[in-house]
Amino acid sequence: MRFSHFRFRSVWQLPAPPDAVYAALERAEEYPRWWPQVRSVTGLGDDSGAARFRSLLPYDLRVTASATRKDPHARVLEIAMHGDLEGWARWTVTAHGPGARALYEQEVDVRKPLMRLLALPCRPLFVANHAAMMRSGRRGLTALLSRGGV
Repeated sequence: MRFSHFRFRSVWQLPAPPDAVYAALERAEEYPRWWPQVRSVTGLGDDSGAARFRSLLPYDLRVTASATRKDPHARVLEIAMHGDLEGWARWTVTAHGPGARALYEQEVDVRKPLMRLLALPCRPLFVANHAAMMRSGRRGLTALLSRGGV
């Protein structure tokens, strides 16, 4: 087992049509408006950008992301990440009851030196930190969608 390797999976039930959820998730540069832990997103081109994240633990993560899949028909968004995290992340949006279900999957290796050093003893904290960030993101996107902010 590589202790610096992490896999995450989150499911968000959202009160909006799947196409509206996909549209909101597709606009990564707007994430800081509704997702407090996404501190900044700067476009670097049509399909790439730089982002800075910070959740409960006192460290920032900086990544450069490049789109590897943007499929509005299947409602799938996927990126490759480089920087403090190396790997990929994917959103898959489907219809669910009167709203939508957004599945977030991420598989990364931690590259930030201090986090690599602490990956084994602090693994439960890193996992909890990620879970807190995802809960906050779901709340923020739910609020945006409820206001019709797509």
